[in-house]
Amino acid sequence: MSTADVPGPPEDRRFSVPESEQDRPVAEEPGPATAAAMSPAEKAATREEHLRLAEGALVRADDLVAGYVPGVNILNGCDFYLADGELVGIIGPNGAGKSTLLKALFGLIPVRSGGVTLRGEDITSAPAHRLVSLGVGYVPQNNNVFPSLTIEENMQMGVYLRPKSFKERFDYVAELFPLLGDRRKGKAGALSGGERQMVAMGRALMMDPSVLLLDEPSAGLSPVLQDEVFIRCRRINATGVSIIMVEQNARRCLQICHRGYVLDQGRNAYTDTGKSLMNDPKVIELYLGTLAKAQ
Repeated sequence: MSTADVPGPPEDRRFSVPESEQDRPVAEEPGPATAAAMSPAEKAATREEHLRLAEGALVRADDLVAGYVPGVNILNGCDFYLADGELVGIIGPNGAGKSTLLKALFGLIPVRSGGVTLRGEDITSAPAHRLVSLGVGYVPQNNNVFPSLTIEENMQMGVYLRPKSFKERFDYVAELFPLLGDRRKGKAGALSGGERQMVAMGRALMMDPSVLLLDEPSAGLSPVLQDEVFIRCRRINATGVSIIMVEQNARRCLQICHRGYVLDQGRNAYTDTGKSLMNDPKVIELYLGTLAKAQ
């Protein structure tokens, strides 16, 4: 399947502050004089348009302010929404707050103001076990497998809250990732980076989530393995799982996502369909060119 052919969407934890996200200046809100000159992607990123478009969303974040330590905000009034069945990508320069937004959605960092809802239910700063039971899965970028356990044992950890469903869910995951079924007795620590990513995504799918949060799933992988990860994300989405994906590989992310967000300085800078963002002159000039050079 070509990744260019994207189907339309159906109707005690401790974290260090990344150096690139410390002491970043806060972006200014556009004033009335500049509003008329906004592109569609800039307009869609405004607070007013978010309130209109996010009505009835599956996942919704409103005016989030969050950070890792007191007095240092990484998110500065960030808005976000995910509709049922969508694959939404989040891109932006280093330090923009992309991974921080994902962690705020999953309750891993303090949210100082604003809120997060799932199907209209408030889940702001909810504990991980509650979010998992509500159908939210999360795959962190690093340290996302148990290396001393076998693949099968990693999958068992994923379904810890519902052990009786193991066989059914493992069969489902093995169909998506045949390697996991073929090597189920092998140690996860002996796998390559791309194979470990499959284990991490498979374990998150064991609880049959309706929403999957992916933090830079292609990070550190070769171009061939990156492409494989993106194809798998499309396949997972096609089964009915809504996906929020943070990615540094901006162009490939926009190629497969239904909608994309460009974050800058902890706020929304642009939002539109993936195809529209790829062809937006301002996004190309300010972000895609810079991100392409960094990859």
